[in-house]
Amino acid sequence: MTSVLEKTIRGAVTAGIGKIADIRRTGLDAENPFTTGLHAPMDAELTLDDLPVTGSIPPELDGRYVRIGPNPKFADPRGHHWFVGDGMVHGVRLSGGRAEWYRNRYVRSRALEDASGLAAAPGPRRGMGDNVNTNVIAFGSRILALVEAGSYPAELSGDLETVAYSDFGGGLAGSFTAHPHRDPATGEYHAICYDAGNPGQITHVVLDPTGKVVRELPIPVEHGPSIHDCALTPSYVVIFDLPVTFSMKALIAGHRFPYRWNPSHRARVGLLPRNGEADAITWHEVDPAYLFHVANSFEDERGRVVVDCCVYETMFDGPMAGPFGRNLGLERWTIDPAGGRVGRRVLSAEPQEFPRPDERFFTRPHRYVWTVGLPDDASAEFFAAAPLYRHDLADGAAVSRSFGENAVPGEFVFVPGGSDAEEGDGWVMGFVIDRDKRMTDLAILDATTLQDVARVHIPHVVPPGFHGNWMPTV
Repeated sequence: MTSVLEKTIRGAVTAGIGKIADIRRTGLDAENPFTTGLHAPMDAELTLDDLPVTGSIPPELDGRYVRIGPNPKFADPRGHHWFVGDGMVHGVRLSGGRAEWYRNRYVRSRALEDASGLAAAPGPRRGMGDNVNTNVIAFGSRILALVEAGSYPAELSGDLETVAYSDFGGGLAGSFTAHPHRDPATGEYHAICYDAGNPGQITHVVLDPTGKVVRELPIPVEHGPSIHDCALTPSYVVIFDLPVTFSMKALIAGHRFPYRWNPSHRARVGLLPRNGEADAITWHEVDPAYLFHVANSFEDERGRVVVDCCVYETMFDGPMAGPFGRNLGLERWTIDPAGGRVGRRVLSAEPQEFPRPDERFFTRPHRYVWTVGLPDDASAEFFAAAPLYRHDLADGAAVSRSFGENAVPGEFVFVPGGSDAEEGDGWVMGFVIDRDKRMTDLAILDATTLQDVARVHIPHVVPPGFHGNWMPTV
């Protein structure tokens, strides 16, 4: 256990570094694509009722589409990074073939209260900042907003107001993740969590279906790797220890997101037996690369772990204000628990991100993945006009859908047509920004053809964000 003296010393050092960073930040570039243009923050919380619709919303869609992302209330563009803006949720309520409302709400952090006077939500904090801005999921009957490497989750109401911060009833001691994965067979949630304040350790966290923390296993690492996502199979949790690590140099220079490409950090993938200890992990070297997101993961007939994911050649290789790196497309990584390097095979070489499967098939062999295209040449805004893809992994075929040269799609999520529907039978939905009209549609598409089923029209730009999910009424 850390002593009081150690905590005092660490606090003094951190305060000193913060003062140096504040001074040096004033010399950084004031031009920042993540505080202007497409990413210009919304300045008000809105409630818009009875939104106009083109097409017909399927009556089976009764619930909310909710997505979260950064919306800095007051951001100095110098040193600002897209990943650190104040969290804002955007949601559309669908019922009875109608779009009943659109709402956007800040996640009510103490940091936001200090900056703006908007009252913070109650609940426990970890003492390392409480900004939550990366994912929002349905957790039983609750809605949880999530972030990695820092704050506890924040619980939201059905109207997207922040109810309270949560450490799962006192069970969570450390940080959490933006990407916990639910095992459809057991209802458990598994996560790999990291923390900038503890660069020598990551943690495997398991929640039972009721939200009780049943495991918080420390795992030793080096250099403080940034681990945005993990993967899960019936036997293993898959750990991606890749060459993006904490950078004291970037922090002291005034950059608010202090993670950089680190070529001296060995790239490896770990297979942790789901109930095993840290010393049971088998580590497998992989060619240097980085990934944010996994589509799905499973075990093949030979007992090998298979992971489908979107991959980058490098990431954060310099002082960029957002994710900047050459995207290598959708790949299949194969890991033999008996040993050896990670095998990599390209499934689609087109630049793409935000892979989503039919979640009912997570941890099992699957056929379909939906992804959003990225521009061929990395965009300063990250997003640009690009297609949506549906990949058929059985025959290698892909369906693509363009929204137009001035339309910018974000992540699309799959919604099954029913609990017993075949894999891929249903809809995909997500926000599409019209740059010319300065409007946004919630686009509901046939999941097979990617053709329009319905468009819900929102009369303003919903700034590009990170992750969202469909949350059916329960």
